[in-house]
Amino acid sequence: MSCVLGISAGYHDAAAALILDGQLIAAMQEERFTRIKNDSSIPSQAVSACLAQAGLTPAAIDRVVFYENPFAKLERVLLSLVRSFPQSWKQFPTAISSQIGSKIWILDQISSTLNIPRNRIFTTTHHRSHAASAFFPSPFDEAAILTVDGIGEEVSTGMWLGKNGCINCIKSIEYPHSLGLLYAALTAYLGFEVNEGEYKVMGLAAYGTPCFKEEFASLISLSSDGSFELNLPYFAFHTKTDIGFSAKMEKLFGPRRHPGKHWDFESSSQDRKYANIAATLQWYTEEVLLGLARNIRQLTGCDNLCLAGGVALNCVANARLLKESGFSRIFVQPAAGDAGGALGAAILASIDLDGKYPSPLNSCALGENISNDAALKLVQNLGINHTKPDDIFSSAAELIANNKVVAFAHGRFEWGPRALGQRSMLAAPQDKATRERLNKVIKKREPFRPFAPAILSHRAGEWFEGQDCDMSPFMTSVANVRPERAKDLGACTHIDGTARVQTVSELSSPGLFNVLHALDKKTGIPIVVNTSLNGNGEPIVGSALDAISFFVSHPVDAMVVGDILLKRNTL
Repeated sequence: MSCVLGISAGYHDAAAALILDGQLIAAMQEERFTRIKNDSSIPSQAVSACLAQAGLTPAAIDRVVFYENPFAKLERVLLSLVRSFPQSWKQFPTAISSQIGSKIWILDQISSTLNIPRNRIFTTTHHRSHAASAFFPSPFDEAAILTVDGIGEEVSTGMWLGKNGCINCIKSIEYPHSLGLLYAALTAYLGFEVNEGEYKVMGLAAYGTPCFKEEFASLISLSSDGSFELNLPYFAFHTKTDIGFSAKMEKLFGPRRHPGKHWDFESSSQDRKYANIAATLQWYTEEVLLGLARNIRQLTGCDNLCLAGGVALNCVANARLLKESGFSRIFVQPAAGDAGGALGAAILASIDLDGKYPSPLNSCALGENISNDAALKLVQNLGINHTKPDDIFSSAAELIANNKVVAFAHGRFEWGPRALGQRSMLAAPQDKATRERLNKVIKKREPFRPFAPAILSHRAGEWFEGQDCDMSPFMTSVANVRPERAKDLGACTHIDGTARVQTVSELSSPGLFNVLHALDKKTGIPIVVNTSLNGNGEPIVGSALDAISFFVSHPVDAMVVGDILLKRNTL
């Protein structure tokens, strides 16, 4: 029996994943414990929680695998700086300090932080970790694999074949030509934080039209086989440390948008212009991914596709791939970004040690469980109005049916950036005013941000076009709302008529399934608005303490925390 641990850290989304005798026991991001969004530090608390889930200590670990090769990454950074000199001279001190000062020694830091012998700590490569995380948890025995992100060691895009329990790279695109870095540069230009705001750009794109294609043709050139090249003078990620775009890009599009400024599409022509730029970026992203997907399908002959890397979290592009790429089925590992590299690294170690890898992923509930005892003690000490209903799911459904917003923290928290019913805010889907309340009053975020509907799997076809697919349980694609159902989905239909649907089964999210089942019996509508249980700029809730702290500081109407129901005194 082997016990292996995969780790990602050092850049963003630090995480740990534990596999015991080929079985995935736990996978968690460090931010859920430290409460630091996208925490990049060595995931010591996540590791401890993973081990606790299995009742093990660090002494039981046979092998730790870090998700990339820090020495190869250092080589790429140094070569890039030299090739870009003298434009890169300002970046030299920061880059060298970062790589040599800490990241190059990260394996030794892991050893000392986790108290694991250095000779048990190994490395793999960034995109191989992504590919493993995409293919092995998928429902496929054979599949083409696309890994697309900013940059690993030197590869930015990988094309792979997964077959007979092995993954092999058949083609790649290397730095500095990177779809992820293109998206990041425009994310910064539009006033959002890189590695955090890309999904905001995706939501913003629906408010614009792709009318800047001629300008974008100056930024990126596309080939018929899906390969692409960036026109580097428009970018600055290779010469500066703070932003990814150059003055030449600002000359092309006009001044960058000021971060934090209020959005106003009705009276601001500038904001409408920025939305059009976002829409054009989204269009180009989809075109690149379609070209890559069609090419890898031709090269492999596969009918199934797996996606990983940060770009794979673009659910709008994923939906278009399913419609137009020629693949019959597509799977996106829910923690597709760098956190997912920890899972891939653990899988590779398990295969190497004893030839075993996890069964297909049926649920994202891989985190730490809510402690009922801790929750009860906290609410008693704080004097919060609470009960322990005989059927807490039916009680939650009753509140939702009465148009209340219910925070829902139940079971083990989710793996990845999506709230899938373990740490969610739930509300009735009919009223557009609910969306406004969630965005403006509770979450205090941009008005163009969409909300996801969660629906019982077997009822999805009645409400959304297209069949239940391999991506919908993990909310990694979108679907068109059926026109005749739009009046009942005002709170979770985006401006373009789509919704980021989550299909829910008893296996994938039993607590949310029970709420939906009870709601269906009460109202005939088996759907809730499902948005993540966190405030603006915060990680999603993890523990009972986090959940109750959220309830105290945010104006939701009620909260389920474990088997306890909290209510405002006004209810």
